[in-house]
Amino acid sequence: MTRIFSGVKPTGHLTLGNYLGAVRQWADVDQYRADALFCVVDLHALTVEHDPGRVRRLSRQAATLLLASGLDPERCTVFVQSHVDEHARLSYLLECVATDGEMRRMIQYKEKSAVERARGGSVRLSLLTYPVLMAADILAYGADEVPVGDDQTQHVELTRDLAVRFNQRYGHAFAVPRATRPTVAARVMDLQEPTSKMGKSHESGAGIVYLLDEPDVVRKKIMRAVTDSGGEVVYDREARPGVSNLLEILAACEGGNPNGLSGVYESYGALKKDTADAVVELLRPVRERHKELVADSAYVEEVLRAGAERARGMAKPTVDAAYRAIGLLPPAPAVPEPVPVNVAR
Repeated sequence: MTRIFSGVKPTGHLTLGNYLGAVRQWADVDQYRADALFCVVDLHALTVEHDPGRVRRLSRQAATLLLASGLDPERCTVFVQSHVDEHARLSYLLECVATDGEMRRMIQYKEKSAVERARGGSVRLSLLTYPVLMAADILAYGADEVPVGDDQTQHVELTRDLAVRFNQRYGHAFAVPRATRPTVAARVMDLQEPTSKMGKSHESGAGIVYLLDEPDVVRKKIMRAVTDSGGEVVYDREARPGVSNLLEILAACEGGNPNGLSGVYESYGALKKDTADAVVELLRPVRERHKELVADSAYVEEVLRAGAERARGMAKPTVDAAYRAIGLLPPAPAVPEPVPVNVAR
């Protein structure tokens, strides 16, 4: 059976972009067709300056929202990355296979390190090496497919390279995964900056629809979305990024095609209204289920505990085999304690 691995990083509240670009497909399609693992990758949130309490809160919120979005722990494995030691264990081995040049060519490292330097801050080493940890996340489970957005495709390519290189040098240890992407709304853009991705960690949330936004907030953000000059409602990512973003969002909500909506609307206002209505209705059941799960925190904790135990059972044999293959001495087996014998008098 095909195995899938993917995850969300708790660096901010989950957005409409996360939902349309990934989570909805996990819930509606992937968990039914494959042996699927979905992870809150909290270790990745430590690559930049962060508040520890906020990371914990966002990790719990992200896990709860994954369940609220329809992930069924009876069908898939939902867990938190730091609860499974094999991620960190394998990451170091892959660092011993990766090269400095590969890390520095990563587009996200270039972009995020430039932002950090512009602020006058220092760039953490983990920001440079986190694509290797991401590779470990995937390879530890023998994943065949990794559903990702466009911005993560380069990291999956690195994962493939590291798997092949390790297998060639030390013997076959890893399956070589491939990236998969949804056909519509793979990259939802910021409503105020339609040439930029709708990201969780933007300082201004004016162009970001969060999954837990109230309906009136969602409507206000979409009605204030930046459009384009000319007034014609046509789908053209290059020439009309604002309108095209709205058309993609509407098409993704309704299961249609943005090209098919070109020319249907006579005004930006009508398009915005229909898009706002569609987004509000799409997110309504997620918000309602999230509220129920927040009131039942023991259930969420048990799901994460059981998920981590199941994930550990999958990952440990692969990681142990990689340790042996690369030349590390396995620990001696534990010596069982003698059983006391009662001698009858």
